[in-house]
Amino acid sequence: MAPMDTSPLLGADDPRLAPSSRVGDAWAAIAAVSDLELAPVRERMRRLLATRPHPLDRRERPGHLTGSALVVDAAAERILVLLHTKLGIWVQPGGHADGDACLAGVALCEAGEETGITGLRVHPRAVDLDIHEVHPPGEDPHLHHDVRFLVVAPPGAEPNPNHESREARWIVPDELDALGADTGLHRLARRGLALACRLRDGGP
Repeated sequence: MAPMDTSPLLGADDPRLAPSSRVGDAWAAIAAVSDLELAPVRERMRRLLATRPHPLDRRERPGHLTGSALVVDAAAERILVLLHTKLGIWVQPGGHADGDACLAGVALCEAGEETGITGLRVHPRAVDLDIHEVHPPGEDPHLHHDVRFLVVAPPGAEPNPNHESREARWIVPDELDALGADTGLHRLARRGLALACRLRDGGP
């Protein structure tokens, strides 16, 4: 199988992933996901940015921006999922923006911290948008406006998750149902793997 074209992917030290405080940078990442399927989600995110004073702050209610990553192996065949310690569900790596409007950088940083894998690289264009309610212990329920990116692991990568996860597992998409994955993770897996396969096969 041909090696994946990693030229569009960015490493953690790439200056294009430098932290930003400009809310417009967050909107640029959201607006780039232009397909009709996600138009209602994109519009809700636009309203969040237009109406809430601190959309990048985890304390903002009724919700705030987050960045997450579909971590794909180097062969573009498997994805990495984590059993979240607090929520007790299987999810992709991700977390709060905490003031950083460079959401691709947020997604890559969270993926590295939560999986323990070094050498991860992120595609700078978001592949999916999702808004979902979370119920963290000790907090009020609120919305995560999640901007999602493809992150590619180096060959042979094995996870060493931090305390935020009970377990990490490489799976193929057909295993998502057995893990109770929601429709958003199914959609992310489909979209992220499609992009990874295009990179592997030399497409745009």
